[in-house]
Amino acid sequence: MFYSGYVALIGKPNSGKSSLINALIGEKVAIISRKPQTTRDNIIGIYNRDDCQIIFVDTPGVHHSKNMLDKTMAKNVRSALAGVDLVVYLIDGTTMPDEEELDYIDHIKGDKIIVRTKTDLKNQKPFDSDIEISSTEGRNLDILIEKVKTYLNKFDKPYYIYPQDYYTDKSLKFIIAEQIREEALNNLEREIPHGVAVEIIKFDEREDIVYIDADIICEQDRHKGIIIGKGGSLLKKLGSHARTFAEELLQKKVMLKIFVRVEKDWRNKPQKIKNLGY
Repeated sequence: MFYSGYVALIGKPNSGKSSLINALIGEKVAIISRKPQTTRDNIIGIYNRDDCQIIFVDTPGVHHSKNMLDKTMAKNVRSALAGVDLVVYLIDGTTMPDEEELDYIDHIKGDKIIVRTKTDLKNQKPFDSDIEISSTEGRNLDILIEKVKTYLNKFDKPYYIYPQDYYTDKSLKFIIAEQIREEALNNLEREIPHGVAVEIIKFDEREDIVYIDADIICEQDRHKGIIIGKGGSLLKKLGSHARTFAEELLQKKVMLKIFVRVEKDWRNKPQKIKNLGY
């Protein structure tokens, strides 16, 4: 028997969705940060095995909309819910779900599994869930897969929606842009990250080298200097880490140039949000 279908990963910001999808796929599909609202678009991670292909959709965290970007993220969550065979709702095991979240879960239509995440951490809170996991330690991920399979479409022979060697539907440009944004998220002050985006301006792949120019976009002039850092120190650090990631991903030498530009209120510009792939 072969199992195939779509599964949406839903939950509040920092509930562990991106960590789970990366752990399941075994590749860097979604960026990870301690700062909330890291994921902006629905990112597909494709789990391939001889007896199944599961397309996991990592969605933006469920939160209240403050600007056009937030509304776009909320729309991405709704679109993910509309076209899947199963919803896996993740709750951080160290936080107690409130009435609003429980009500949201109750109103999810169709099949769903409640998953308690981050069970490797201390201070676990008591609440009902269908399965407890740790993406960091790989705890119960195999059990989660077997449980997910029971909700999927069944076929007498292999039915792959995507080619077996695919692990995401996102382009290399998008993945590298998101990695640069992850470096920024993890190295910038608290108030800056949500106003940061990354746009790939040039992506010239040749036989043995790739030339990449990227712009880090921020909303305020004072943030530009902070992102660059004293003597360009922070920008060099971000670039070095992102270049290493890109070389491992592309298996080629990478010449990466990163610039910083100010684009005020870009999060309320629909065309800019679309151009950035969100």
